[in-house]
Amino acid sequence: MSGKVTPIEEMHLSGTKDGKITVTTIEEPYGPKSENVVSIGISLQANADEPDWKVHIPKANIDAVIEALQKAKEHL
Repeated sequence: MSGKVTPIEEMHLSGTKDGKITVTTIEEPYGPKSENVVSIGISLQANADEPDWKVHIPKANIDAVIEALQKAKEHL
């Protein structure tokens, strides 16, 4: 992955001792002229170099993903 990574937020991962959720933005993540994304990472251990899971969401999809997450939260 190339591109500038900008940390936005880091929070504790509920249900773990020291896991974390990280939210960053990544400019040109797949090379020059690729669309910037929001990256959400899940790390089960706080000292991990890379998240255990991550997802990249293009800006055009962020609102729809937020809406889907709010609907999912209602079902929990």
